[in-house]
Amino acid sequence: MNSAKKTFSKKSNIDKDKILQYYRDMLLIRRFEEKAGQLYGMGEIGGFCHLYIGQEAVVVGVQDAISDKDSIITSYRDHAHMLACGLSPDGVMAELTGRTGGLSKGKGGSMHMFSSEKNFYGGHGIVGAQVPIGTGLAFADQYKGNDNISTVYLGDGALNQGQVYESFNMASLWKLPVIYIIENNQYAMGTSTARHSASAEELYNRGKAYGIVGVAVDGMNVLEVKEATEKAVAHCRASKGPYILEMQTYRYRGHSMSDPAKYRTKEEVTSMKEKYDPIDYVKEILFANGETEESLKAIDKEIKKIVSKSADFALESPLPEAEELWTDVVV
Repeated sequence: MNSAKKTFSKKSNIDKDKILQYYRDMLLIRRFEEKAGQLYGMGEIGGFCHLYIGQEAVVVGVQDAISDKDSIITSYRDHAHMLACGLSPDGVMAELTGRTGGLSKGKGGSMHMFSSEKNFYGGHGIVGAQVPIGTGLAFADQYKGNDNISTVYLGDGALNQGQVYESFNMASLWKLPVIYIIENNQYAMGTSTARHSASAEELYNRGKAYGIVGVAVDGMNVLEVKEATEKAVAHCRASKGPYILEMQTYRYRGHSMSDPAKYRTKEEVTSMKEKYDPIDYVKEILFANGETEESLKAIDKEIKKIVSKSADFALESPLPEAEELWTDVVV
């Protein structure tokens, strides 16, 4: 990864409004996840809850490189993906708390959100299960003859699942328009990539046997994420088949809220925050291009109000009635 302390001159060829939007989007995800962690600790969120803190640059950069018609599918660390799609923080938080105001009427919870409006085909609790589904979405697009692509997020741990390679083989054989985005946050639950992967340094090469192009990307740098994804998108839209992006990122919190993360040192986490934080990286760019500390603090204050409102909305929404058990069921 490149140092997050890299500086930029005012002459840098950047779109300041775009960088400000990246800052807003990543900050919304972080503040939202922090609030979700608080509500979980208060007992307002039940079951499992996996936070995205530290990985914000990945989904924000990818989302800016794809179109509204492209499909998105991921695993259980999905709150950020919903927010990056432009879905209401109110609806996401209400879903987390199991309320009727949630995007899935409170019946999906943290791990199984869904939005047909945004072509978001869900978070999936079964490790790796989203990969063949996302591959099927790409097949559907190819069959229909449209220009859409499928973006499939998976973790470094899920990459060891057999169904992933069955998907790679089919996608390459049929030249499906699918981008496999490996969010390599260095740990599969509590096991480091060095201990669970025979090719820990080159996860992007896992599709090589199937002829799939793969590249490693600094997943803590939203600009590099955006640039790499644009290349992958162009590859897929040109009917050249699937593409693999290994986003080398890092999560600051445990695997889930019940994980004390004792398998790594505090020094390691602190070092990553100080050197590579994706939001600090964007702040450095903005400061170098005339933005002030006060203006960014004002944005943070605005974001905190949005997140606080989402928590209030969630807790004020009613719980589903018992009859809801029988709705939205496919027989």
